[in-house]
Amino acid sequence: MDGPTNRAGGPIGEDEFERQDDMQLAQESNTALIDATVFPREVDLIISALEAGGSGGAESRVLPRFPYRTRAELRLFSDGGGQRPWTLYTRDVNRRGLGFVTSHRLPLGYGGVLNIAAPDGRVLAVNCTLLRCREAAPGWFEGCVYFNRDQADFGALE
Repeated sequence: MDGPTNRAGGPIGEDEFERQDDMQLAQESNTALIDATVFPREVDLIISALEAGGSGGAESRVLPRFPYRTRAELRLFSDGGGQRPWTLYTRDVNRRGLGFVTSHRLPLGYGGVLNIAAPDGRVLAVNCTLLRCREAAPGWFEGCVYFNRDQADFGALE
């Protein structure tokens, strides 16, 4: 049999070529996401200030978060189809959520999908809910998302 075949060994139809193209684009996008770990200078400064300042009170988290710096992309379910994802710069994580810094004021309580590199380098698509987003410095916001399901990949950091 000439030409490419699908997993079952049969010929690939046009719709399968399109799905393969979509998967290739997603993999290329995910690779770019993993390689894009350089933070703007302002983000490093804000994260350092937040860490130095502490929470200012008793720790209310059941699970502590651990430092985890990477760039992530958030697509809210309410976003339009042509809208680019929101860029988040993560600062800490546990299996239930993560803290971040962004240059966008994001709407509280909205759900979405977070594309983030796991510690082993795989890119995860995690359903999440935006819990906090408040101004940390002029034009910059710090916040947190709650993972809708525990993420064992980040539990390994605990």
